[in-house]
Amino acid sequence: MVPVKVLSYNIRSMRDDTDALARVISACAPDLVLVQEAPRFFRWRKKLARLASASDLVILTGGGTAAGPAILCNLRATVERTEDILLPLTPGQHRRGFATAVVRIGGARLGVLSCHLSLQQDERYDQAGALLDRLAGMGVEHAIAGGDVNDRPTGRAFTRLAANLQDCWATSPTGGEHTWTRSEPPQRIDAVFATKGIEVLGCGVPLDLPGITGTDLRAATDHLPVLATLNVPTD
Repeated sequence: MVPVKVLSYNIRSMRDDTDALARVISACAPDLVLVQEAPRFFRWRKKLARLASASDLVILTGGGTAAGPAILCNLRATVERTEDILLPLTPGQHRRGFATAVVRIGGARLGVLSCHLSLQQDERYDQAGALLDRLAGMGVEHAIAGGDVNDRPTGRAFTRLAANLQDCWATSPTGGEHTWTRSEPPQRIDAVFATKGIEVLGCGVPLDLPGITGTDLRAATDHLPVLATLNVPTD
């Protein structure tokens, strides 16, 4: 088994305190960061590269080419291939996409997908199905997916994902639960999912890690991050 730390984080196009954002990411010491709402427009690559550098990471794939989702990684990850996917556009809705990659970390080979699903219920459900199809078609035994699901655990899209993958928070809750606290009641709408063979050691909002403060979490973006600590089987 190979230990892998995965962080999923909606960074709101880096419109908030980017220094606080980098401090939160760095304190989590992730191997992979599944980003949502990465910068997509003017000089988006430069902005995302600046965040990666400040967090001691590199850009793996995504950003503007995936309509917002991106993947960052540390130097433990060896990249086998990447693919950015644009999903069908529903008139009147935002364009959505997936950032995907196959990486090797230690002796483990892992499919990775970052997503930001639709606000519209039916489209979101269809996108959850497309996510499952994409993971199944990556040609890997073990995979993770994470992102802003825009759905609660009782919702149709979230339930569709959790019926086929491990909802890492439900499997091994660690830290905080709710990722959206800007309205009442607070909700868990961001998640990390893993295929069945991956061992989930812990997953949740990293509230008590050294180097993470409530001030930085509030200043960095409008979502809270989800950190999953996993054991991935070797090939």
